[in-house]
Amino acid sequence: MVINKTFWKNKKVLITGHTGFKGSWLSLWLQNMGANVIGYSLPPSTKPNMFGVANVSSGMESIVGDVRDIEQVTAIVLKYQPEIIIHMAAQSLVRYSYNNPVETYATNVMGTVNVLDAVRHVKCAKVVIVVTSDKCYENKEWLWGYRENDPMGGHDPYSSSKGCAELVTSAYRSSFFPVKDYKSHGVAVSSVRAGNVIGGGDWSEDRLIPDIMKAFMDKRIVKIRNPNSIRPWQYVLEPLRGYLALAERLWLHGTGFAEAWNFGPKGEDVRPVSWIIESLSEQWGEDARWELDSTRQPHEARHLKLDCSKAQSLLGWKPRLDLSTTLQWIVAWYRGYQQKKNMRDLAEAEIVRYENREGT
Repeated sequence: MVINKTFWKNKKVLITGHTGFKGSWLSLWLQNMGANVIGYSLPPSTKPNMFGVANVSSGMESIVGDVRDIEQVTAIVLKYQPEIIIHMAAQSLVRYSYNNPVETYATNVMGTVNVLDAVRHVKCAKVVIVVTSDKCYENKEWLWGYRENDPMGGHDPYSSSKGCAELVTSAYRSSFFPVKDYKSHGVAVSSVRAGNVIGGGDWSEDRLIPDIMKAFMDKRIVKIRNPNSIRPWQYVLEPLRGYLALAERLWLHGTGFAEAWNFGPKGEDVRPVSWIIESLSEQWGEDARWELDSTRQPHEARHLKLDCSKAQSLLGWKPRLDLSTTLQWIVAWYRGYQQKKNMRDLAEAEIVRYENREGT
């Protein structure tokens, strides 16, 4: 599966949450393919951040706004008339959700309602993709991967809110954009669930790779909470490539692809946290070290894995970058930041390098 750059040229694409880690990478990729990108988001939540250091705002329309504001969301859709909407705006941190559950549900659930309702009232979008999370599933700590038809759930407010967002998306699709009536409404709606997305440019709080990289750059010992937790680690452009491929299929064949999709890593890249920190410590050098954080921690799932056979069979999508290479690219990215390189140039070169691997 190779991304059709011609398809994206001059497409009007609205990304909510474009100032976030994944949103920034997606905005750069779409800009490089010639899309007319409109971003709607709160300001970046950390400093530094990918959006700022890679100068993502140049070459796109960037609007500060909150998906919890339905009037503003609807006004943006009405003003810019996007053909494709990729809804990524979210409160995306598990531990933060324990301290701020109301904000988490308001953003992740009602934010999704507001975007879909704007699409319902403003007749412009042909494709809508709602980005949720692998944590949307009712986690039974299974050793095998969750499939798209497994039940939604969530122990913590974040995971639960993502399960709710999936139910909202399904309900709006069934009620207002049913597949059987596609010829009359012309809107194809899908949801997408990715694994633990990692890559250069992430400075989020309470997230493993940013915590490690910040500690290494500051020459501090890394505190690790759950070294035995197993996660489906994947390079950031992998699921984004899946979203782009899905959007193209929805545009061309909406009725056949308007459903939920998993995008996760290969089985051998589902690794424990301890493997990640040991690998990064070895690559970084400079006496990089870690130790166990013995303070009491809130509940987090210990084992999580996605079954991505549907995307592989029906979209021709599969991961291209193995985890070891991903970690090498991450170290190179933060080294580049340390060396004060032009990070937009570095990010764009990384996108090209990834594109060139698609045929392998």
